[in-house]
Amino acid sequence: MTSHELSARDLTLGYGDRLVVEGLTTEIPAGAITTIIGPNGCGKSTLLRALARLLAPQAGRVMLDGKAITSMRTRDVARVLGMLPQSPVAPEGLTVADLVAKGRHPHQSWWRQWSSDDESEVEAALRLTGMQSLAGRPVDELSGGQRQRAWISMALAQETDVLLLDEPTTYLDLAHQVEVLDLVDQLQAELGRTIVMVLHDLNLAIRYSDHLIVMRDGAVVASGAPGELITAELLREVFGLESVVLADPVSSRPLIVPVGARRAVAMR
Repeated sequence: MTSHELSARDLTLGYGDRLVVEGLTTEIPAGAITTIIGPNGCGKSTLLRALARLLAPQAGRVMLDGKAITSMRTRDVARVLGMLPQSPVAPEGLTVADLVAKGRHPHQSWWRQWSSDDESEVEAALRLTGMQSLAGRPVDELSGGQRQRAWISMALAQETDVLLLDEPTTYLDLAHQVEVLDLVDQLQAELGRTIVMVLHDLNLAIRYSDHLIVMRDGAVVASGAPGELITAELLREVFGLESVVLADPVSSRPLIVPVGARRAVAMR
């Protein structure tokens, strides 16, 4: 697995006249799981879209291996970066195997059509995600957790070293959230992939991440290892959340226990 350098330099991002991110600089550690956290509307998904070259910066640059990502060919970017958007929808009746096969498109051209290598990569992706037995099932008939595993399989078949996931646990119950994040953790541990996620659940972000990027109002407030960053003071400053931070009995990482407004008053 090749190690790729991904970073943002003085990024300004927005939609029309509305600025969402301004002057943001951050580094993505290679070969690790990075999760972007922050309040709603702070620019998390906007930053992820810029990192994936789905949103052109109004100023600044996203750098991939020392090059501005906007200057690179789409096919070259797609061979390095895989993006799983929030709540993706497959065409009705599309099978899991056909969906995963779409991940091979960046590796094909008019002179290189479907090959045994493509077939092998699709089979490997299905095997890694435990989806082999469901390969013939329509994606729209799967459970939420199975559906996310199918989309992650497609991203794996793309054979990219960097995987960007926007809210991969949205609308899933807790058991399926853990199932999907266990899969992400396995992919990083076994394949050495660089993974960047946006998550809303802070405790899951802490447990499954090597590195956190904390955002507020379109800026990076803090970044680093979860055990070094997460304090009651940071949570109060960024989220307006009164909490107690304990040691997680499973991971020994920080565990956030929200206090709530009424109990916070009583504790003062």
